[in-house]
Amino acid sequence: MNSTARSGLFGDLDVDVELDAPIGAHTWFGIGGRADALIRPHNEAALVTLIERCNATQTPVRILGKGANLLVADDGVDGVVIRLDHEDFTRLRFNTDGEVNRVLAMGGADLFKSVQELQRQGLAGFAQMTGIPGSIGGAVRMNAGGSHGSIGDCIQSVTCLDHTGQRLVYDRHQLEFDYRSSNLPDHLILSAVLELEPEDPVRLRTQVLEIFAAKKASQPMADQSAGCVFRNPRIDDERISAGKLIDEAGCKGERIGGAQVSMSHANFITTAPEATASHVQALMQHVRDRVEQEKGVILEPEVVIWSRTEQGAS
Repeated sequence: MNSTARSGLFGDLDVDVELDAPIGAHTWFGIGGRADALIRPHNEAALVTLIERCNATQTPVRILGKGANLLVADDGVDGVVIRLDHEDFTRLRFNTDGEVNRVLAMGGADLFKSVQELQRQGLAGFAQMTGIPGSIGGAVRMNAGGSHGSIGDCIQSVTCLDHTGQRLVYDRHQLEFDYRSSNLPDHLILSAVLELEPEDPVRLRTQVLEIFAAKKASQPMADQSAGCVFRNPRIDDERISAGKLIDEAGCKGERIGGAQVSMSHANFITTAPEATASHVQALMQHVRDRVEQEKGVILEPEVVIWSRTEQGAS
């Protein structure tokens, strides 16, 4: 991206810009390449104009959330990476539409912080997101969740910006959430309205602590990883644990370079300081090949991989 193109896209906008930005360091893996430009809009008006201009110039756009399920290839990505971490995009707004049980959660809001704040406010229905890293937008996009439920369980509506910058609102009756998926178009998720229920904050705190303790006991939460690497496959109309299949295929502890299949949960890949994105990709392929060979099951990645030929959101 030359200086003229940069100036035309965002030179006059209310944004923070980092050129040749090391976005791999912003992911939970902590590895990977750089972006031509990392842009942090200060408000929705600047965001909309930026998206409009990128669309008009056919400039690739990617949305970087908290990087929790993202691997950036070693050669990085082209175009523009947008991060919604300004205050306007990270808030929780209570009493939405005059309803005490409705909360407007902006797409850049942190899941960890949201769980804690909703617990303090005495609003139940979001504790299932305890211990799950990421942003509201990324979680809604993939219907993130676990054994206690998914974020789709409490979504009342979702507001998006399409590739032209047009604002679109999808109400609950238009939305379909399934295992790690939704029917939302491939748009930027600006916000979501959560439908929750009043509850005793003390009781909620106990619930959150119990869920967190269970996750801490079974997952490598202290290690550098991006959460579950593969989706749990459906076999004979039943979801089967990908971690169990990987373990039974003998992959626990296996390593390529600085990437290793976690000893505490086989569906996690952890990274050491010397790891590269290529190490993780090679280990993912090795695990897929081994599980297919030993168990006859083809695992589908849950981690999104960005490269100069592929796009995604996290």
